[in-house]
Amino acid sequence: MASLAEISEELLSNARAWPFEEARKIVKRLGGKPPAKGHVILETGYGPSGLPHIGTFGEVFRTTMVRNAFTRLTGIESKLIAFSDDMDGLRKVPDNIPNQEAAAEFLNKPLTRVPDPFGTHESFGHHNNAMLQRFLDSFGFEYEFRSSTEGYTSGAFDEALMDVLRQYDKIMDVMLPTLREERRRTYSPFLPICPRTGDVLQVPIIERNVDAGTVVYEDPESGDKIEVPVTGGGCKLQWKVDWAMRWHALGVDYEMSGKDLIDSVKASSRICRIIGSPPPESLTYELFLDDQGQKISKSKGNGIAVDEWLKYGPPESLSLFMFQQPKRAKRLYFDVIPKNTDEYVTFRAKAGAEEAGKLVENPAWHIHGAEVPDDGVPLSFGLLLNLASVCHAEDTSVIWGYIRRYAPEATPEANPFLDRLAGYAVNYYQDFARPAKTYRAPDAQERAALTDLSGELSKLAPGTPAEEIQTAVYEVGKRHEFENLRDWFKALYQVLLGQDQGPRFGSFVALYGLEESIALIDKALRGEDLAA
Repeated sequence: MASLAEISEELLSNARAWPFEEARKIVKRLGGKPPAKGHVILETGYGPSGLPHIGTFGEVFRTTMVRNAFTRLTGIESKLIAFSDDMDGLRKVPDNIPNQEAAAEFLNKPLTRVPDPFGTHESFGHHNNAMLQRFLDSFGFEYEFRSSTEGYTSGAFDEALMDVLRQYDKIMDVMLPTLREERRRTYSPFLPICPRTGDVLQVPIIERNVDAGTVVYEDPESGDKIEVPVTGGGCKLQWKVDWAMRWHALGVDYEMSGKDLIDSVKASSRICRIIGSPPPESLTYELFLDDQGQKISKSKGNGIAVDEWLKYGPPESLSLFMFQQPKRAKRLYFDVIPKNTDEYVTFRAKAGAEEAGKLVENPAWHIHGAEVPDDGVPLSFGLLLNLASVCHAEDTSVIWGYIRRYAPEATPEANPFLDRLAGYAVNYYQDFARPAKTYRAPDAQERAALTDLSGELSKLAPGTPAEEIQTAVYEVGKRHEFENLRDWFKALYQVLLGQDQGPRFGSFVALYGLEESIALIDKALRGEDLAA
């Protein structure tokens, strides 16, 4: 693998990988000057009314890739801020928390004023913030956590909030055309925090006093006029205005977001300019789809949770899924895990021999921060899956018995990633492959070809290379005049493996063993149950 010293500045400046394309946006933004604040800020936002999910991982991972690319291009210091909008009001009680009735009493309160239903933290907001940080820490992300509540109540946002108050009318001119007529009648950028109840109120603002830094609203219950400061936590901003204020206050240079927020980005960008700052550079990424092509929805539960993916595939395979083509809608369901795992293994293997120009385009180089591991992976995840299937594996020890014969130099200690793959293969087989297997009996043409194949394999010496075995399988298919050799291989998979597709058959036989493969074929010819 090419060393970092071999990767020139010119090469990086012209790299086509999307993180470098995004990083160059930030470089252009700086205009050839170091940032006045001494560093560049990239941000990701999080709504802490729910738990971290696969989209959270995707956004932080992708932003980290842009940050790494920017660092390699410029050497300028940068920060990644993970921002929690924990001052948002609790609008509905989540379905996945205990003590739901107790939580219902705190609707409309800021999340950091809602008691923690799990009983482990100061508030529900604090609990979910802790979950977010544990989640990000588990992947080794480098970030600086920021809390909306802390920003509003500490005074850190005060000057920016005053900028919003001073530009109130211009901001209303941006927002009102984007709202339904009924919503326009009550809309205000400021959401007062009721001094009496602590609720986040969505009420019209009837007076503004820029000199005093206050707004006045009519109490929904008493009808009294209530004056509250816009600073110090007396008010919160509506989220599109809040987003713009945050960019302005924190000096955010880059933040990506999903396709569903295109209009929000446009509105917030206009507001950011109105209050005195250029909006951040951005990337709009596509949303995930389920296996039916429908948009993934947390409420529908038609996606994959991060912990589900990580039961069946390594974190690197999830990283690759997020890295590849962020501007293209991709289907996110369990069948993509083996495919992405094998693609990652391929990219990882290529990295060791690639010249600098190709290396910086290799996803594995980005996933590993230019330090791609070099412990060998002598066989594909697909082969391991099929081996686990044929062996009806309950643990990795059975699989390693075959791996040692296929690659005698491999051991769990010397090849820890391969050992992890074996574990994922067992899990995937047990939960997905085994329930989906459907074996069938061979027809007359296939029976004759399988009998012939058994005989041909018996003529081969132990240790025959996979390519020679593959050639023998091809020749048998030709001899038995399959109209399309794909039909011959499909028959092998359906009869012997109980599935429509499979690995390169010669590689499978080399891994599983000649004698074992012959026994498998003979068992199928006798009509015995291969699923047993």
